Amino acid sequence: MFIRLSAAIAALSLLGSPALAQGAKPTDPQIAHIAYTAGVIDINAAKQAIAKASNKEVKSFAQDMVRDHEAVNKQALDLVKKLKVTPEDNDTSKTLSKQAADKLAELDKLKGAEYDKAYVANEVAYHKAVNSALETQLIPSASNAELKSLLQTGLKIFQGHQQHAEQVAAKLK
Repeated sequence: MFIRLSAAIAALSLLGSPALAQGAKPTDPQIAHIAYTAGVIDINAAKQAIAKASNKEVKSFAQDMVRDHEAVNKQALDLVKKLKVTPEDNDTSKTLSKQAADKLAELDKLKGAEYDKAYVANEVAYHKAVNSALETQLIPSASNAELKSLLQTGLKIFQGHQQHAEQVAAKLK
């Protein structure tokens, strides 16, 4: 296992960002941007894994991540267009992006089985943290019923991703 799970730390920053830590409820445009950013982060990590992974099951898992997160992000973009809402960049989404870029650079230095284990361990931690943020912060804070419904649907999909990542991780030990 690797020392830092910065993607998980980044996702946990959803709960610790200045806007959220002060008890301020994120707005729907901020929630939309945070959720979309989290999806993009996982798509980018999965694309890296498709190119670098040596294990077939890891590559297959990564392909599932690209497919599912792109589909959810497309639904999110369609919803914000329908609602005429502009997603709002914020400290949380900026922190997520910065820490994810650092994690991709860290993973990029690894090869073979070491990369495979690190990528999957990161996916387990990342999905745990994002799922927790969705359950405890983003879904309860969403005002718009359609946004809340999309987040709830995403949560069900991402909980399945977490379970799948845990299964793949167990096979790599």
